[in-house]
Amino acid sequence: MGINQTKDDAYFMRLAMAQAHTAEQQGEVPVGAVIVQSGEVVAAAYNQMINLNNPTAHAENLVLAAAGEKLQNYRLVDCDLFVTLEPCTMCAGAMIHARIKRVVFGAFDSKTGVLGSVDNMMQKPYHNHQIEVVGGVLGDECGQLLSQFFKQRRIANKSKRCE
Repeated sequence: MGINQTKDDAYFMRLAMAQAHTAEQQGEVPVGAVIVQSGEVVAAAYNQMINLNNPTAHAENLVLAAAGEKLQNYRLVDCDLFVTLEPCTMCAGAMIHARIKRVVFGAFDSKTGVLGSVDNMMQKPYHNHQIEVVGGVLGDECGQLLSQFFKQRRIANKSKRCE
C-alpha cells in the first residue's frame, strides 16, 4: 500500500472502475467515480459529456451532485471520492468547494491532472479547505482501461478515413 492508502481503497476503486466500464459501453471516455462516507457508498457516476452534451459532466462532478442530493447537503464533509483518473482543474475545484475529506485516484494524467502530475491544486495555501490526496491506486488497471479505449477509438477513426 502507498502512503496514506487504506486497505479498502482498492475495493472502492474497483467500484469506480465498474462505473468507468459503463461509460465506455456508452461511448464515453471511461472514467468512473464513487463517493464513500463511513465505509458506505453514497453515490456513483461516470463520464457523460457526450451523451449529455455537457462539458462539465465529468464523473467527479456528477458524483458530487448525486452525493449532495442524497445527503441533502452540498458540503460533503467526511466523504472520500474515488476516481479512476487524476482529476482536472474543474473537478478539483468542485471537490474543494464540496469539502471532500479525501480524494483517491487511479491513473495519473500527465496532460491535465492537477493532483500531482501537472500541478497540485490541493496544496495551494490560498484554498479554504485542504483535501488529502492518494494517487495511483490500481493505477495500472485504470490506465490500461483508458489506453485500450483510445486505441480502439484510433483504430475506428482510421478505418472510417479509409472507407
